[in-house]
Amino acid sequence: MSRWNIAAAQYARQHHSVNDHVEHHLRFIAEAARQKCDLVVFPELSLTGPGEATLPAPPDDLQLAPLLHAAQSLNISVIAGITLLQDGQPQKGLALFTPHLDTILRYPQGSEASLIPGDKQLTIIESPSDAPNLDPLATLFTSSQAVGDNRWRQSINTLQRFAHKYAIAVLMANARSGSALWDEKGQLIVRADKGELLLTGSLGRQGWQGDIIPLG
Repeated sequence: MSRWNIAAAQYARQHHSVNDHVEHHLRFIAEAARQKCDLVVFPELSLTGPGEATLPAPPDDLQLAPLLHAAQSLNISVIAGITLLQDGQPQKGLALFTPHLDTILRYPQGSEASLIPGDKQLTIIESPSDAPNLDPLATLFTSSQAVGDNRWRQSINTLQRFAHKYAIAVLMANARSGSALWDEKGQLIVRADKGELLLTGSLGRQGWQGDIIPLG
């Protein structure tokens, strides 16, 4: 098995514009590329922030173009949190940037990603509570979140059970703390404390290994 490197971006800073968020994302992506990562996953709404009374308007392709360029030039796939329009209203969603596509793919909230190393195939499924569309060859399930302590504890229990039930590694990117990686047996490989950082995982012949890379 060839080595496969992944990262969760524990990204908590709140900016007032998409452009500022994009610039901040580029720092994480550049560091993930320096760590030779094939994939970096950001938390929920990482590119827009949560807004105040309502969710922010969805970013357009022009605003997100630097991220697509970074994915292509650094040969890294990126999953980031955005808003998108459904029935005329902004909803939570995911944006996918890959080296092999000139377009930005968008998915609704509730979708999670399962991936296969090698061709880096991406499948979107609706919920970690069930996996009817989970590819039997998939090696990694990712989850983008922005939750506090109470919901975080519930999330990690759900994701750990999911990893064990479906024999698939799980990578969770949480906004402020507690990002984590579990192996296909549901065993915790690495978990982050608070702060802005990259949680990295590498899959090789000896299984998964993890590390924490501070971004200060």
